Amino acid sequence: MSAEEIESKLGQLDFSDSEIDSDTDSDSGDDNEQSTSSQASKPLASKPLEKEDIVTKYADKIKTEPFKKGPQVTKDRSKRATVEQVLDARTLRFLGKIFRSGLITRINGCISTGKEANIYHGTHDDEGVTEEFAVKIYKTSILVFKDRKRYVDGEFRFRNTKDQGNPRKMVKIWAEKEFRNLNRIYQSNVPCPRPYVIKSHVLVMQYLTEGDDQPSPKLKDYSFKNIEDIIKYYREMLICMRRLFQNCRLVHADLSEYNSIVHKDKLYIIDVSQSVEPDHPMALDFLRMDIKNVNDYFARQNIDIYPEKAIFTFVTEPLGIEDIEQALNSYLDSTPLKTTKDQEIEDEIFRSLHLVRSLKHLDERDFQKFSEGGVDTMRELVAPALPSEETTAANGDDYDEAQDEETNETETETDKGSEEDYSDDDEDEDEDSSDEDEHNKPKGKKYEDKDEKKARKEAVKLAKQEKRKTKMKKHVKKKLINKRKGK
Repeated sequence: MSAEEIESKLGQLDFSDSEIDSDTDSDSGDDNEQSTSSQASKPLASKPLEKEDIVTKYADKIKTEPFKKGPQVTKDRSKRATVEQVLDARTLRFLGKIFRSGLITRINGCISTGKEANIYHGTHDDEGVTEEFAVKIYKTSILVFKDRKRYVDGEFRFRNTKDQGNPRKMVKIWAEKEFRNLNRIYQSNVPCPRPYVIKSHVLVMQYLTEGDDQPSPKLKDYSFKNIEDIIKYYREMLICMRRLFQNCRLVHADLSEYNSIVHKDKLYIIDVSQSVEPDHPMALDFLRMDIKNVNDYFARQNIDIYPEKAIFTFVTEPLGIEDIEQALNSYLDSTPLKTTKDQEIEDEIFRSLHLVRSLKHLDERDFQKFSEGGVDTMRELVAPALPSEETTAANGDDYDEAQDEETNETETETDKGSEEDYSDDDEDEDEDSSDEDEHNKPKGKKYEDKDEKKARKEAVKLAKQEKRKTKMKKHVKKKLINKRKGK
């Protein structure tokens, strides 16, 4: 088709705008008539309420304020602010309670500061009261001493304490611990400051003074008169350690020249917040640390000291001695002093020993002897004193054989262990042989014959099999442990 024909066809199909508008108007009119008729026949639907309408409708029944019983308190950081790291609003309230009780009426100033507390001087305005007081306030905001937990965990007295991870609650437990320890020590007639009262982390006790508001000197600041004076205080310290353990059932756990005061020519024990009972899992380790600290200080004063093991026995064993100064001093007179290097080596070995406190700490090799009553946990499990060098050289083979017997009792069956157990036996056989060829034969596992090595390993296996026949079963051992715990 040509272009002219196409245009003519389009002209026939074209409609005017008026016609289209009229058609649409008529159609819309028909639709409106139908909708109105349908709406008239159907009931009207309710329009949904908006959120604002709901709130306004039920405003008298809905309370949008936060629910909290009692008066609402807003937190203010100024209430937590501290002066000298201890004095905050909460601490001042506890001090106010102590003032209202009438014990003290005035705090004059700070005596000393430490890693765990500040100590203030307190007095009473009444002229008839001559007693002076030391007010110990523990730090709660900046805790430098953060290792308190190991001194509390395992203590039977504080077995029910909760939230020990909270620093403020832990400080409260720590202050209570010192107050109870001071009470126990004071009632046992061991020289220490007298405790008066405790309010949370504020402790009031006796102030040891020489007069003119001057505190009595610590042992580290005390000027000794002569050598006899040094020996006197050294023995007083050892006697205090024994009385703490025997009478008070306590181990100081931080005893040194910094935690003892010379007051009226007598040694006083202070700072007992970390002291633990002998049943504590680490009590004996703390005791050995105290002995070492005391010996180190008095050794620097150029006097002869006692061996640490002898002091440990003096402190922990009853020894049938009366608790009077004369009897205790006479026992110390009969105890030999540490004068040789061998004794120094013995002290180092004693510090590294594992001391047994309960059946849980017993090894398998010791349990059979203990069940038969053949082991004294405080004596036999502690290594004996080292012999001299000559005796060690002469008895070297016997010591090696004892080592072999102990290693044979274990259950490991590796080739390495069996070679170490019987290497010394091969050396003994070489020394007993009379042939010159055997004497010249190189010694050691490297040059061992294959048949001999095989026979030795077989012998080790047989010996271990025999050992297992008489070995105590694990369930039997567990029953014995539970039975002894029940007692």
